[in-house]
Amino acid sequence: MNWNKLLSDERAGGRRKKQSDDLRTEFQRDYHRIIGSASFRRLQDKTQVFPLDKSDFVRTRLTHSLEVSSFAKSLGQSCFTRIIKDNIDPEVDESVKDATCSILECAGLLHDIGNPPFGHFGETAIRDWFSENLDRLDPNGILSPQMRGDLLNFEGNAQALRLLTKLHYLVDENGMRLTYALLNTIIKYPVPSVGIDKNSGNIKNKKMGYYYAESDLFEDITSSTGAGNMRYPLTYLLEAADDIAYKTADIEDAVKKGLISFEDLIGDLKSERYSGACRNDEEKAEYEALVEKLAELRKRSETRGVSGPDVNAVQNWIIHVQTYLLRRATRSFCDNYAAIMSGSFASDLLSASKARPISEALSDIAYKRAFLSKQILRTEIAAGTMLDFLLDKLAYAAVDFDTDKKLSSIDKKLMSIISDNYIQNYRFYSKDKDEGEKLYLRLLLVTDSICGMTDSYAKTLYQELSGIS
Repeated sequence: MNWNKLLSDERAGGRRKKQSDDLRTEFQRDYHRIIGSASFRRLQDKTQVFPLDKSDFVRTRLTHSLEVSSFAKSLGQSCFTRIIKDNIDPEVDESVKDATCSILECAGLLHDIGNPPFGHFGETAIRDWFSENLDRLDPNGILSPQMRGDLLNFEGNAQALRLLTKLHYLVDENGMRLTYALLNTIIKYPVPSVGIDKNSGNIKNKKMGYYYAESDLFEDITSSTGAGNMRYPLTYLLEAADDIAYKTADIEDAVKKGLISFEDLIGDLKSERYSGACRNDEEKAEYEALVEKLAELRKRSETRGVSGPDVNAVQNWIIHVQTYLLRRATRSFCDNYAAIMSGSFASDLLSASKARPISEALSDIAYKRAFLSKQILRTEIAAGTMLDFLLDKLAYAAVDFDTDKKLSSIDKKLMSIISDNYIQNYRFYSKDKDEGEKLYLRLLLVTDSICGMTDSYAKTLYQELSGIS
């Protein structure tokens, strides 16, 4: 792969003529399209970790995306400054650095835009629902293996590509018409649902990156950038920015909500389970220095008479850890640059760095102490009940929509709830398709509708349709 091709500013439907006084680059124009979009604004009412939370300090998908955007741009600046300074790649100059930073800034804003309501639990709920219901929706088996795989392995990353290129109707059926370099960056897993292999040892096969419905588009994008079926280089930096943001934020939010105490956090960090996982003395020294920093910050907060010294110490420590993780991710990208550019790098940046122990510890502690708490489990059960209800109603109504079968009056009303833009999109892409693909697109119409809902809207719609409100 080479940057001359990777930085493709091609757009679906062709590039429109710019005004002569518009001095923005194509990637800067992407930024303004994203910021002004309704899909981006909806992230302010979508859960990051805590479904239906009423407090104003925990992160939403919007605040998380802004953090990821900031980290991603910083990583781009750090990595490409070093690549230029150390002459790691003679092709890379200031123009390449500027372009990659713009792309990463935009990709951070977009990376979660396809996620359904209620956080990652929403994705799991949709997968589980199709696992229970798909055979009844397709009793004659007319869906292809890949179509079935798309529904059974529903993925917010693949939904993001679909939303940006088709569902967000701006001018025509090409969605936001974003640059192919940007779209390739957000395709974290360049494989279809039938290509998932969690045991391959290669991160690119961990999940699917695009649906059957977007197969041709995937080929267009990756052909234009030259990435093909390899991971796009900037995807590693976007992924690292996302990891840094959520791993640190989940701990901070959980401490603020009282789900993790300071004593539990530092006790876990000091345990042999995490410190003993270090691969060498240098890695262990860096890990132990980070843990010691947390204790030091707690003492400093106490000495200064800070109100809430535990939370204050954790907040300051999180900033320290973020700086450390950014530095380590930068070094990992540069050290593995040749493998990344050849498409042979199979890991994520943090796992391949000396930051692996603290990175894994943060994830594990958040999962054990917060995600498995009764408070979170109760809200997830409530969220699952709502999504199951909405999928029950919409999917079974959609099965006979646009067929020779007559819809009941209730099913007609249910289909009228779905966005006219989404219905229009279905009619455009289902034209002249066989019955199997039409059924598949009708079921995607349902997941499109669910994913377009905010947490509040999904809750309100559930209450209205179930007669609660």
